[in-house]
Amino acid sequence: MIKNFEKIKTLGQLKSSGYNSLPIKEEMRKNLIDILKNKKNPFDNIIGYDETVIPDIQTAILSKHNIILLGLRGQAKTKIARMMIHLLDEYIPIVEGSELNDDPFNPLSRYAKDRVSELGDDTPVTWIHKNERYTEKLATPDVTIADLIGDVDPIKAASLKLHYSDERVIHFGLIPRSHRGIFVINELPDLQARIQVALFNILQEKDVQIRGFKIRLPLDVQFVFTANPEDYTNRGSIVTPLKDRIDSQILTHYPKTISISKKITEQEARLAAEQTQKVKTSELIKNLIEQIAFEARDSEFVDSKSGVSARLTISAYENIVSYAERRTLINNEKSTNIRISDLIGVIPSITGKVELVYEGEQEGPVKVASILIGKAIKTQFAHYFPSPDKVKKKSESNPYQEIVAWFSKGNHVDLLNNLTNAEYKKALLAVPGLKELVNKFHKDEPEENKLLLMEFALHGLSEYSMLSKYHIDFGLQFKDMLSSMFSQSEPDEYSEEEDDYR
Repeated sequence: MIKNFEKIKTLGQLKSSGYNSLPIKEEMRKNLIDILKNKKNPFDNIIGYDETVIPDIQTAILSKHNIILLGLRGQAKTKIARMMIHLLDEYIPIVEGSELNDDPFNPLSRYAKDRVSELGDDTPVTWIHKNERYTEKLATPDVTIADLIGDVDPIKAASLKLHYSDERVIHFGLIPRSHRGIFVINELPDLQARIQVALFNILQEKDVQIRGFKIRLPLDVQFVFTANPEDYTNRGSIVTPLKDRIDSQILTHYPKTISISKKITEQEARLAAEQTQKVKTSELIKNLIEQIAFEARDSEFVDSKSGVSARLTISAYENIVSYAERRTLINNEKSTNIRISDLIGVIPSITGKVELVYEGEQEGPVKVASILIGKAIKTQFAHYFPSPDKVKKKSESNPYQEIVAWFSKGNHVDLLNNLTNAEYKKALLAVPGLKELVNKFHKDEPEENKLLLMEFALHGLSEYSMLSKYHIDFGLQFKDMLSSMFSQSEPDEYSEEEDDYR
């Protein structure tokens, strides 16, 4: 980038400056080489792809390839494409007034050629920022050739008094207007086959055909396509000649560990400042949120071909914080800690983010969401306490014996959704052995975390069928498993629409 570029106003001044224009793929390659030599990462906000997707993208750019990012929804495909503008020069010169970002040294459009031919070194030059060189289009079945490539504009012909055979009557579409820039088509298989063939013609032959016009347009465009493998069979497919001309196909994936998934959620979640001040979140809650998504991706009720977007955990995290915040407002308290029972607040985040298979549709989305929450609790429970499956139930070494025995005497605990902090603490401390259990395995935890772990123990024991858990009005009730099976009042307390989490 030359210094004081804003002072360069004409083609003559541009020549005197020593500026050299590069094709966009050369420009991106040059800038990526500089970035890698300086040990920087232009995709630093993309988490979990350091050893897989990012190296493939960098290799494709160094090879000056057009790219297709292939993966399920919520795998940061569009975000990666948008971050490619960091590989562009900050500003580049164009012929002033040009629709196609014409290079002053190598004009493409009729307008720019005429200007340079007429004015020579006095041709006005302006500079555009790299953000103006990025164009994105979502492929939908109603996208037309006119949208992407162009069409004859009768109004332009009339106003300029031009014949329809004149090239200047053409109104160019998005792709020609992306000359010297990055053009992204999301969900490529949704494009009609005839439009995909037109794309192939641009990639291969470097010409465009608009209503009888055959114009040689050697467009300089970095193409980036995104696609979902499911779309190959469900809604459409990529025509073979086009797929063959896309140089690099890069596969994306979901986070492989809970810790990576947590980093993504924390980076993307949008919380208000007062929420972060009022609501405290423990690592346990964050782990449970991420575990829900992992359980959904392995669930027999969820369509694995559709995928489970990373947006599920982002929305769930935002919802659980807001659910706890709502409780502080209702109780007029200054702050609170997120509770396990607050997970009921993430159900709306789950039901809209998963595609159910037939069995899941029979269960219902709310019930499937509750099942996923229960499985997440059960999976994470084994990381915090001994697995009840591996503990002998009638043994002195059974850490849950005193808790289960207390419930077997007909006792129960009601954890209502809007309990104050004091009421919540009192309800948990009323269960003999619960505090001792947490102190035994987590003695160094802060007091507020110990209360959360006490509640977590109740939920975990219910998932391992050592206690029963039911929805009651405005909350949950924990009881003895055996007595609840013979209880005549249970059907009145239990609502199938709300589900019992099990």
